[in-house]
Amino acid sequence: MRNPRLTAVIVAELDAARRHSQRAGRPARRFKDFMWSTVDSWSRARRVVAQAEWTGGGANPRFVVTSLARAEHQARHLYERVYCARGEMENRIKECQLDRFADRTPVQARGRLSAATMRANQLRLWFAAMAYVLRCGLRRIAPRHTQFAQAACRTIRLKLFKIGALARVSVRRIKIAMASACPCRDEFAIAHSRLTAAARAEHPGSLSDIANPGPEPTPPPLRPASSHRRVRGAARRLPCAPRATPHSHYRE
Repeated sequence: MRNPRLTAVIVAELDAARRHSQRAGRPARRFKDFMWSTVDSWSRARRVVAQAEWTGGGANPRFVVTSLARAEHQARHLYERVYCARGEMENRIKECQLDRFADRTPVQARGRLSAATMRANQLRLWFAAMAYVLRCGLRRIAPRHTQFAQAACRTIRLKLFKIGALARVSVRRIKIAMASACPCRDEFAIAHSRLTAAARAEHPGSLSDIANPGPEPTPPPLRPASSHRRVRGAARRLPCAPRATPHSHYRE
Protein backbone atom coordinates (compact mmCIF):
# COMPACT_ATOMS: atom_id res chain seq x y z
CA MET A 1 0.00 0.00 0.00
CA ARG A 2 1.47 3.35 -1.04
CA ASN A 3 1.88 6.22 1.36
CA PRO A 4 0.53 9.35 -0.39
CA ARG A 5 2.48 11.66 1.93
CA LEU A 6 5.80 10.03 0.98
CA THR A 7 4.88 9.94 -2.71
CA ALA A 8 4.13 13.66 -2.62
CA VAL A 9 7.74 14.34 -1.59
CA ILE A 10 9.15 12.81 -4.81
CA VAL A 11 6.66 14.20 -7.33
CA ALA A 12 9.39 16.09 -9.18
CA GLU A 13 11.61 12.99 -9.41
CA LEU A 14 8.71 10.88 -10.69
CA ASP A 15 7.94 13.46 -13.36
CA ALA A 16 11.60 13.52 -14.48
CA ALA A 17 11.67 9.73 -14.63
CA ARG A 18 8.45 9.71 -16.66
CA ARG A 19 9.83 12.10 -19.26
CA HIS A 20 13.08 10.18 -19.56
CA SER A 21 11.24 6.87 -19.89
CA GLN A 22 8.97 8.14 -22.62
CA ARG A 23 11.89 9.64 -24.50
CA ALA A 24 14.18 6.58 -24.22
CA GLY A 25 11.51 3.90 -24.47
CA ARG A 26 12.69 2.00 -21.37
CA PRO A 27 12.20 2.26 -17.59
CA ALA A 28 13.92 5.15 -15.82
CA ARG A 29 14.56 5.94 -12.19
CA ARG A 30 15.59 8.84 -10.01
CA PHE A 31 16.70 8.84 -6.37
CA LYS A 32 16.23 11.19 -3.47
CA ASP A 33 16.94 11.00 0.25
CA PHE A 34 15.33 13.12 2.95
CA MET A 35 14.61 13.12 6.66
CA TRP A 36 11.21 11.89 7.76
CA SER A 37 9.36 11.55 11.03
CA THR A 38 6.00 10.12 11.99
CA VAL A 39 3.37 11.51 14.30
CA ASP A 40 3.99 9.26 17.28
CA SER A 41 5.51 5.89 16.27
CA TRP A 42 9.11 7.10 15.71
CA SER A 43 11.14 8.61 18.49
CA ARG A 44 13.14 10.82 16.11
CA ALA A 45 13.48 11.74 12.46
CA ARG A 46 15.14 9.13 10.27
CA ARG A 47 16.75 9.10 6.85
CA VAL A 48 14.58 7.80 3.99
CA VAL A 49 15.95 6.87 0.56
CA ALA A 50 13.34 7.06 -2.20
CA GLN A 51 13.45 5.49 -5.65
CA ALA A 52 11.23 7.29 -8.15
CA GLU A 53 10.91 4.78 -10.98
CA TRP A 54 8.70 5.00 -14.05
CA THR A 55 8.04 1.81 -16.00
CA GLY A 56 5.73 0.94 -18.85
CA GLY A 57 2.94 0.41 -16.36
CA GLY A 58 3.33 3.75 -14.62
CA ALA A 59 4.94 5.06 -11.46
CA ASN A 60 6.73 2.65 -9.13
CA PRO A 61 7.92 4.55 -6.05
CA ARG A 62 9.90 2.68 -3.38
CA PHE A 63 11.15 3.87 0.02
CA VAL A 64 13.85 2.53 2.34
CA VAL A 65 14.42 3.71 5.90
CA THR A 66 18.07 3.51 6.91
CA SER A 67 20.42 4.49 9.71
CA LEU A 68 23.45 4.75 7.38
CA ALA A 69 24.81 8.26 7.04
CA ARG A 70 24.72 10.15 3.77
CA ALA A 71 28.51 10.57 3.88
CA GLU A 72 28.94 6.78 3.85
CA HIS A 73 26.40 5.86 1.17
CA GLN A 74 24.72 8.09 -1.36
CA ALA A 75 21.07 7.46 -2.18
CA ARG A 76 21.57 5.52 -5.43
CA HIS A 77 24.47 3.45 -4.09
CA LEU A 78 22.60 2.57 -0.92
CA TYR A 79 19.49 1.44 -2.76
CA GLU A 80 21.10 -0.45 -5.66
CA ARG A 81 24.28 -1.81 -4.05
CA VAL A 82 23.28 -2.35 -0.43
CA TYR A 83 19.53 -2.83 -0.23
CA CYS A 84 19.04 -4.62 -3.56
CA ALA A 85 22.16 -6.74 -2.91
CA ARG A 86 20.52 -8.09 0.23
CA GLY A 87 17.40 -8.94 -1.74
CA GLU A 88 19.54 -10.63 -4.38
CA MET A 89 21.18 -12.76 -1.69
CA GLU A 90 17.75 -13.84 -0.47
CA ASN A 91 16.81 -14.73 -4.05
CA ARG A 92 19.88 -16.96 -4.33
CA ILE A 93 18.97 -18.76 -1.10
CA LYS A 94 15.45 -19.25 -2.43
CA GLU A 95 16.84 -20.52 -5.74
CA CYS A 96 19.00 -23.10 -3.95
CA GLN A 97 16.07 -24.16 -1.79
CA LEU A 98 13.52 -24.53 -4.59
CA ASP A 99 15.52 -25.28 -7.74
CA ARG A 100 18.06 -27.60 -6.09
CA PHE A 101 15.45 -29.25 -3.83
CA ALA A 102 17.40 -28.46 -0.66
CA ASP A 103 14.37 -29.31 1.47
CA ARG A 104 12.79 -31.95 -0.76
CA THR A 105 10.98 -34.32 1.52
CA PRO A 106 7.90 -36.54 1.44
CA VAL A 107 4.54 -34.85 1.11
CA GLN A 108 3.63 -35.49 4.72
CA ALA A 109 6.72 -33.51 5.84
CA ARG A 110 5.20 -30.34 4.34
CA GLY A 111 8.47 -28.86 3.12
CA ARG A 112 10.56 -29.51 6.24
CA LEU A 113 13.72 -31.55 6.42
CA SER A 114 12.32 -34.80 7.73
CA ALA A 115 15.36 -37.05 8.20
CA ALA A 116 15.64 -38.84 11.50
CA THR A 117 18.88 -37.14 12.57
CA MET A 118 20.30 -33.65 12.40
CA ARG A 119 23.41 -34.92 10.61
CA ALA A 120 21.35 -36.40 7.79
CA ASN A 121 19.54 -33.10 7.26
CA GLN A 122 22.84 -31.22 7.34
CA LEU A 123 24.35 -33.58 4.78
CA ARG A 124 21.36 -33.06 2.49
CA LEU A 125 21.80 -29.28 2.69
CA TRP A 126 25.53 -29.64 1.99
CA PHE A 127 24.87 -31.68 -1.15
CA ALA A 128 22.31 -29.13 -2.36
CA ALA A 129 24.70 -26.24 -1.67
CA MET A 130 27.58 -27.94 -3.50
CA ALA A 131 25.36 -28.70 -6.47
CA TYR A 132 24.22 -25.08 -6.52
CA VAL A 133 27.82 -23.81 -6.51
CA LEU A 134 28.66 -26.09 -9.44
CA ARG A 135 25.55 -24.90 -11.29
CA CYS A 136 26.54 -21.25 -10.72
CA GLY A 137 30.03 -21.97 -12.04
CA LEU A 138 28.54 -23.59 -15.13
CA ARG A 139 26.25 -20.59 -15.66
CA ARG A 140 29.22 -18.23 -15.35
CA ILE A 141 31.41 -20.10 -17.90
CA ALA A 142 29.28 -22.04 -20.36
CA PRO A 143 26.15 -20.12 -21.48
CA ARG A 144 27.46 -16.55 -21.46
CA HIS A 145 26.34 -14.37 -24.39
CA THR A 146 23.41 -16.76 -24.95
CA GLN A 147 19.79 -16.72 -23.87
CA PHE A 148 20.80 -18.64 -20.70
CA ALA A 149 23.44 -16.14 -19.53
CA GLN A 150 21.19 -14.93 -16.68
CA ALA A 151 18.91 -17.94 -16.50
CA ALA A 152 17.86 -19.47 -13.23
CA CYS A 153 19.11 -22.87 -12.17
CA ARG A 154 15.72 -24.41 -12.93
CA THR A 155 15.85 -23.13 -16.52
CA ILE A 156 19.36 -24.49 -17.06
CA ARG A 157 18.33 -27.85 -15.64
CA LEU A 158 15.29 -28.10 -17.89
CA LYS A 159 16.87 -26.73 -21.08
CA LEU A 160 20.44 -28.06 -21.00
CA PHE A 161 20.41 -31.06 -18.65
CA LYS A 162 17.08 -32.82 -19.11
CA ILE A 163 17.47 -33.50 -22.83
CA GLY A 164 16.65 -36.78 -24.52
CA ALA A 165 19.64 -38.09 -26.46
CA LEU A 166 21.21 -41.34 -27.66
CA ALA A 167 24.43 -42.14 -25.80
CA ARG A 168 26.94 -44.63 -27.17
CA VAL A 169 29.67 -45.71 -24.78
CA SER A 170 32.86 -47.27 -26.13
CA VAL A 171 36.22 -48.03 -24.59
CA ARG A 172 37.78 -44.67 -25.48
CA ARG A 173 34.91 -42.19 -25.75
CA ILE A 174 31.26 -41.43 -25.15
CA LYS A 175 29.20 -40.22 -28.11
CA ILE A 176 25.94 -38.33 -27.56
CA ALA A 177 23.57 -38.00 -30.50
CA MET A 178 20.90 -35.33 -30.05
CA ALA A 179 17.78 -34.86 -32.12
CA SER A 180 18.10 -32.46 -35.03
CA ALA A 181 14.96 -30.66 -33.82
CA CYS A 182 16.31 -30.01 -30.31
CA PRO A 183 15.40 -26.37 -29.52
CA CYS A 184 18.57 -25.76 -27.48
CA ARG A 185 21.03 -27.59 -29.71
CA ASP A 186 23.20 -24.54 -30.44
CA GLU A 187 23.34 -23.47 -26.78
CA PHE A 188 24.30 -27.00 -25.75
CA ALA A 189 27.13 -27.07 -28.30
CA ILE A 190 28.40 -23.67 -27.14
CA ALA A 191 28.31 -24.74 -23.50
CA HIS A 192 30.17 -27.96 -24.30
CA SER A 193 32.92 -26.18 -26.24
CA ARG A 194 33.41 -23.56 -23.52
CA LEU A 195 33.57 -26.12 -20.73
CA THR A 196 36.10 -28.13 -22.74
CA ALA A 197 38.22 -25.02 -23.33
CA ALA A 198 38.06 -24.12 -19.63
CA ALA A 199 39.14 -27.62 -18.63
CA ARG A 200 42.05 -27.55 -21.06
CA ALA A 201 43.17 -24.16 -19.77
CA GLU A 202 43.02 -25.37 -16.16
CA HIS A 203 44.69 -28.74 -16.82
CA PRO A 204 46.61 -28.61 -20.11
CA GLY A 205 47.16 -31.99 -21.71
CA SER A 206 44.75 -33.92 -19.52
CA LEU A 207 41.87 -34.00 -22.01
CA SER A 208 44.14 -34.82 -24.93
CA ASP A 209 45.59 -37.72 -22.97
CA ILE A 210 42.10 -39.04 -22.33
CA ALA A 211 40.90 -38.55 -25.90
CA ASN A 212 44.10 -39.89 -27.54
CA PRO A 213 45.79 -42.27 -25.17
CA GLY A 214 49.09 -43.76 -26.21
CA PRO A 215 49.75 -47.42 -26.91
CA GLU A 216 49.06 -49.74 -24.06
CA PRO A 217 52.17 -50.87 -22.20
CA THR A 218 53.39 -54.38 -22.98
CA PRO A 219 52.66 -56.68 -20.08
CA PRO A 220 55.73 -58.37 -18.50
CA PRO A 221 56.43 -61.94 -19.69
CA LEU A 222 55.13 -64.74 -17.59
CA ARG A 223 57.71 -66.52 -15.48
CA PRO A 224 57.96 -70.21 -16.43
CA ALA A 225 57.01 -72.56 -13.69
CA SER A 226 59.65 -74.89 -12.29
CA SER A 227 59.65 -78.60 -13.05
CA HIS A 228 58.80 -79.36 -9.45
CA ARG A 229 55.69 -77.23 -9.67
CA ARG A 230 54.67 -78.80 -12.97
CA VAL A 231 55.00 -82.31 -11.49
CA ARG A 232 53.02 -81.42 -8.41
CA GLY A 233 50.34 -79.77 -10.53
CA ALA A 234 50.16 -82.81 -12.80
CA ALA A 235 49.93 -85.09 -9.80
CA ARG A 236 47.02 -83.11 -8.50
CA ARG A 237 45.22 -83.49 -11.81
CA LEU A 238 45.67 -87.34 -11.98
CA PRO A 239 42.55 -89.35 -11.16
CA CYS A 240 42.66 -91.04 -7.78
CA ALA A 241 42.45 -94.85 -7.44
CA PRO A 242 39.08 -96.18 -6.27
CA ARG A 243 38.88 -96.93 -2.58
CA ALA A 244 38.18 -100.44 -1.42
CA THR A 245 34.69 -101.03 -0.16
CA PRO A 246 34.20 -102.76 3.20
CA HIS A 247 33.05 -106.03 1.54
CA SER A 248 35.50 -106.15 -1.38
CA HIS A 249 37.57 -109.04 0.20
CA TYR A 250 34.67 -111.48 0.24
CA ARG A 251 34.37 -113.91 -2.64
CA GLU A 252 31.07 -114.78 -4.18
